Amino acid sequence: MEFLRQIQDLLEKVLFSALLLCMMVIPWKHALHMFQQNRYEPGRYIQWGKDQLKVWKHWLFPVLILVLALGCIVIPDYRLGKIATVWLAVFVGGVTLYREKKKNYIKPLAVTARVKRQIAVMLVLNCLWLIPAVMLTDYPLWALWVVAACWINWLLIFPMAWITSPFEKLIKKHYMKLAKEILKSHDRLIKIGITGSYGKTSSKNILQQILSEKFYSLPTPASFNTPMGITITIREQLKPTHEVFICEMGADHVGDIEQLMDFVQPQIGLVTSIGPQHLNTFGSQENIVTEKMKMIEKLPVTGFGVLNKDNELIRNYYIKNKCPIAWYGIEQEDVDYRAVNISFGPQGSSFDIHTREGADIPFKTRLLGEHNIANILAAVAVGRHLGVSWEQLQSAVAQVRYVEHRLEVKKINGYTFIDDAFNSNPVGSAMSLQVLKTMPGTRFIVTPGMIDLGPRQHEINKQFGMKMKDCADEVILVGKRQTEPIVEGLQACGFDMAHVHIVATVKEAFGLVYQKAAYTDTILLENDLPDAFNQ
Repeated sequence: MEFLRQIQDLLEKVLFSALLLCMMVIPWKHALHMFQQNRYEPGRYIQWGKDQLKVWKHWLFPVLILVLALGCIVIPDYRLGKIATVWLAVFVGGVTLYREKKKNYIKPLAVTARVKRQIAVMLVLNCLWLIPAVMLTDYPLWALWVVAACWINWLLIFPMAWITSPFEKLIKKHYMKLAKEILKSHDRLIKIGITGSYGKTSSKNILQQILSEKFYSLPTPASFNTPMGITITIREQLKPTHEVFICEMGADHVGDIEQLMDFVQPQIGLVTSIGPQHLNTFGSQENIVTEKMKMIEKLPVTGFGVLNKDNELIRNYYIKNKCPIAWYGIEQEDVDYRAVNISFGPQGSSFDIHTREGADIPFKTRLLGEHNIANILAAVAVGRHLGVSWEQLQSAVAQVRYVEHRLEVKKINGYTFIDDAFNSNPVGSAMSLQVLKTMPGTRFIVTPGMIDLGPRQHEINKQFGMKMKDCADEVILVGKRQTEPIVEGLQACGFDMAHVHIVATVKEAFGLVYQKAAYTDTILLENDLPDAFNQ
């Protein structure tokens, strides 16, 4: 009998371990998802976690589970308490699964090769924690393991990151070495680097359109501006027949641009603009300026730099390189390429490019906003350096397509939207409002505000709210907590608060737009935060 009881006890523990492991799958997935949205950086993940702990509604479900677990523990009947604990695990798993199925992620977890490796390590860590916890104990501690199982994966992210980090570095180093060898084999390849706090992707796409008039060119796709993104592009897409490689380079830490410049070694460098982006990771505006300008300072002396003179931080920076520089701008007159006679309309923009030699060349584009015109100027400067004719430039600019989610005019269900949902920033958001101001009908803006701006985030979002005066008629804010500074700005500038609406989700925002807007109105979508930052 004693032997049978031991077998029964072991079987119960195995089954309960399996039940808890199933219950942990969704919290495990959610933790990995948030770690990915925080760029696999433990520091960013910790800061995000601290912010989540400040939101009282995030405590409701954990407190409920704890209360129910304590209720299971105090049940006087041993067998009944054990059964109640099993049902508690089933209840928690069922509720978690139901909530997961109801959730519409803005940016779902991307199951990359890296994430697959993380999943494997997380599985091992879960088993190493869970199986001894259950096997070496008995009820009533099981009830506490149910509580712990709900949240342990948020902490297991840290040992997982520590374990996988050396492997990820080795993999990254290996593939970057292969990509560098491919670049060296293209000894006649013209390599162009593009960086900036904002405008990188738009400038890259415009430049691709312009250079394709004369060259067989390859741009890095989408926002593939990290070492591994660039490596993948080189290894999978760069062909011996390519004449130009246009490489967008992103940075959110000191040393990022220097690493990428040493990796790609472009002969031409373009810095679009510099501002308070990624202050949390850079630490200061000075660090941002110094790092971004490595794009120019790491060019060979025989290289060619293109810089935005309207940007004060770029204009006032002392460049430690003697390579030729072409300046462009709209406000500044002492530049090589300046946009003048600018006009906007629902169909696009028109302007003239005034050159240092005194020529004025007319251009038309379907793109909107002064920052897009500035991006065109930058691309034109590179194009002229590489011998693209003015006629080819005019033709290419007229054909430039909207960059997805960057002031992209589109029709959705018959309504006119200006989609500027990708990675909003202080300069771009202000220009988006100026574009909205020129549009017909009632002007709506839908926004969750801006993030990753360090200690200046509150101030910048407040200014964003103040700039909405006279540019928007109806303001729809997504996320009560994160949009509080925008509300302060709207109140400070005297905006009619009866036309300010705060909703919890993007889905609710669209529902409100369809309820209030007419087909003759214009709706600006300004920024689209990842799930980790929508509050």
